[in-house]
Amino acid sequence: MGSLVQGFTKSLAMTFVSEIGDKTFFAAAILAMRYPRRLVLAGCLSALIVMTFLSATIGWAAPNLISRKWTHHITTLLFFVFGLLSLWDGFKEGGGSEELAEVEAELDSDLKSNDRTKKDSSKKKQNRPFLTAFFSPIFLKAFSINFFGEWGDKSQLATIGLAADENPLGVVLGGIMAQTLCTTAAVIGGKSLASQISERIVALSGGMLFIIFGIQSFLSPVDA
Repeated sequence: MGSLVQGFTKSLAMTFVSEIGDKTFFAAAILAMRYPRRLVLAGCLSALIVMTFLSATIGWAAPNLISRKWTHHITTLLFFVFGLLSLWDGFKEGGGSEELAEVEAELDSDLKSNDRTKKDSSKKKQNRPFLTAFFSPIFLKAFSINFFGEWGDKSQLATIGLAADENPLGVVLGGIMAQTLCTTAAVIGGKSLASQISERIVALSGGMLFIIFGIQSFLSPVDA
């Protein structure tokens, strides 16, 4: 198992390049234009931090279920697969903001659906969902969009692999730091910042980083 600093550095770099230009990044930027920023930031960050802890816990537990040798090999393979997929996406990407437009369309559709639901249930205010008694609906909306948006995402799987091979605490701290930087930038910068991001550059940079991590993992010895 690597050192805390190594786990922190790898997780910080990997999460940062995975989240910049990701669907959850665009969702945070768009939500921040429509709702109070502090609630959007709190909801998005809470979801991403919970997901980081959950992913790192799964990765930490993996070597207890499978031999460390196999978890190391699986992690190495994941790095190469994610790297090649990211490079492929980068080479075929047109450099525009198609994903931004896609996320915005999904949020618009969701907003219209919610508006209809509110009208239908306006006479049943006493039967509001339990969580809305404790949390703002905006907070819950931002939380759910980001949490389920990250579930099964490349960054989540990579975090699981990193935590299985590196210091889990370092992976958690690095992941939270990167998520905080990316989400804060998205909320403050809004759609204007999101539209400036080149999806091609982000994909190519992420792909190269995953390949580098894969080579480093392949060449590093496996702990007994």
